[in-house]
Amino acid sequence: MEIILKQDVKKLGEKDDILNVKPGFARNYLIPQGFAVIANDSNRKILAENLRQVQFKQDKLKKDAEVIAAALEGVTLSIGAKAGESGKIFGAVNPLQIAEAIKKIGHEVDRRKITFETDVKFIGSYVANVNLHKEVKVQVPFEVVAE
Repeated sequence: MEIILKQDVKKLGEKDDILNVKPGFARNYLIPQGFAVIANDSNRKILAENLRQVQFKQDKLKKDAEVIAAALEGVTLSIGAKAGESGKIFGAVNPLQIAEAIKKIGHEVDRRKITFETDVKFIGSYVANVNLHKEVKVQVPFEVVAE
C-alpha cells in the first residue's frame, strides 16, 4: 500500500516521502495516528503543490539573503565601546550591536545569525560571520573603537 508521510517517522522516512508499506501497518497505525495519508491521485496533487510552494518560498528567501550579502560585501562597520587605557573594553561586543550597525546601513539581520570567531574584548579589528541562509554566508569586518 502506498502512503505519503505527513511528518517524520523514525526508521521509516521523512515528511512528504511516498512509501510502500504493508496495508495493516498503514491502516492500523500510520493513518489513524495522523502520520500518513493514502497516496491516491488527489493526495499526490496536493503533495506536488505543497512542494512547489515550499520550493518557491525557499528560493525567495535565498534571493533576499543574496541581496543582503551583496550589500554587506566590502562594508566595514564601526562599533563604539567604552574602554580602559590598556585597550580592554568594559564588557564585550555582542551580536546585537553588530545587528544594530547593519540595521543603520539599511538591512535587517537577526542577531542570532551572527557569530564571532573570537571573543571581542579589546579595541581593534575583527570579523563577524553572518549566516543569512543555509547556503549564503558572509563575513563582515568590523572595528571596535573607544568612545
